[in-house]
Amino acid sequence: MEEYKSLINIGVTMITVLFSASAWRFYEKKIKLRTETETLDRTDHNMYRDDLRERVRRLEQLLVDSTQEKDVMHQQILDLTREVSTLHVKVDFLSKENERLKNK
Repeated sequence: MEEYKSLINIGVTMITVLFSASAWRFYEKKIKLRTETETLDRTDHNMYRDDLRERVRRLEQLLVDSTQEKDVMHQQILDLTREVSTLHVKVDFLSKENERLKNK
């Protein structure tokens, strides 16, 4: 009977060792997979963040460019308005001069 108890103890010990080693490998793989998943999620998040930063940078540059273009066009409009006013005065003067010459 004592032999059977020893064999049972040895068997239980072996089963415990086998299952604890298997459990350790299982938990080790589980932790490794979770870490890899978190790394991939972080990588995706970083890519998304970097893409947003690039888009914001481009939009800011477009805004600066359009503001500069607006300023240039505004100045062109002012110049053209000034020129039109000058031409309007010339036309008025020439019209009056033409009338004066016709009346002579």
